[in-house]
Parts: sequence; structure tokens; C-alpha cells
Amino acid sequence: MTARRAASAIAADPIEVAVSYGCGRRGVPAPASFARWVRAALAGQRRHGLVSIRVVDEAEGRALNRDYRQRDHATNVLSFPAEPLPKGVKGPRLLGDLVLCAPIVAREARAQGKRPADHWAHLTVHGTLHLVGHDHMEPAEAERMESLEVRILAGLGIADPYG
Repeated sequence: MTARRAASAIAADPIEVAVSYGCGRRGVPAPASFARWVRAALAGQRRHGLVSIRVVDEAEGRALNRDYRQRDHATNVLSFPAEPLPKGVKGPRLLGDLVLCAPIVAREARAQGKRPADHWAHLTVHGTLHLVGHDHMEPAEAERMESLEVRILAGLGIADPYG
């Protein structure tokens, strides 16, 4: 995407979502669904910029998790927050990258008895919240983040994923 096109897209919609695939698309939501879930997660936060989503197979998910988190297995979602633009630099801002591992998401949805689309939505919201600074390393942080996820998902008509 050219800088001019990206800038005009962000001016028209403060959140742009780009989706790419490193695996088959069967059972994977459409880009419009990912965009809806990201925007729901960021609603009211006055964030502008691009969220890049890559849907991967287990091999790519494992490699990324190993290389960036030193964990030698695929995981459902990885979040890579972007660094802020340097002061005085204008233009589209990358909020960060999300990586969702399609086979893991599908397996978890089946094992947990959840609708696949609901699980995709939950993990997209969860990862997006990580991009803007939310975390769950400490119990109080986890409680705040889970509460926010539940509220966002309820607004999308999705039941509490923790309940």
C-alpha cells in the first residue's frame, strides 16, 4: 500500500486492518470480521493506525513463538506492539502485528465447545488489547483485561469466554 493510500484510508477510518494468510483459509474468518473485532477492541481509545494480522499454520506459529518468546510450540495468538513514531514524524502509524495460528484456534474452539467464530473474535480482541498495552501477567492486570474482553465481546453478541 502506498503511503498516500494508507494515509487517506486512516483519515477515513482511524483503524485500518490488513490481513494476510500463511495457511489455507478454510474455516478462517473473512478480513471484514477481523476488522470488526479489532475496531471493537479499540473503540473509545482514540487510537489511529494500522493493525496487521497474519493467519498462520502450526509450523510458522511455532517458529514465531520460538524465535520471539523462546517457547518451542505453536500458540493461539501472538501480539507484537509497534514502537511509537518518533516525535515530529507524520504518517500512518502501525499499532502492531497479530499472528493467529489457525489449527490451534480451531482445536481450542472444538475442545472448549465454543463456536469457532466466537473464539477467533475473542483471540483477536485479546491480541489487540495487548497491542495497546494491556497485559495479564499479574492477577489484578488479568482481572482488568479479562473484564474488558468480556465487555467488548458482549457488545459483539459473544458470550463470556471465561465463564
